[in-house]
Amino acid sequence: MKTTVELPDDLAIAVKKAAAERRTTIRDLVERGLRRELEAGKPAGRARRIRWITVDGGLPEGVDVRDRQRLHEWLRTERSADHP
Repeated sequence: MKTTVELPDDLAIAVKKAAAERRTTIRDLVERGLRRELEAGKPAGRARRIRWITVDGGLPEGVDVRDRQRLHEWLRTERSADHP
């Protein structure tokens, strides 16, 4: 089936260049991209969920993230001394 799709100029230029570099067609790139998007099962443009990973621990003694100057000082001096 033939269809017409309007693309922003920068995207159209990038896809033409990519197709030439990969020695394939624009149609092939578009088809593969659409299939990949549909297989993902998510509507296009929808934000992905972030899975947070947390671990036990904490800040080193004397480090207060609310004191930006002290935090930067610690990063420059004490932290570099611990990790040569």
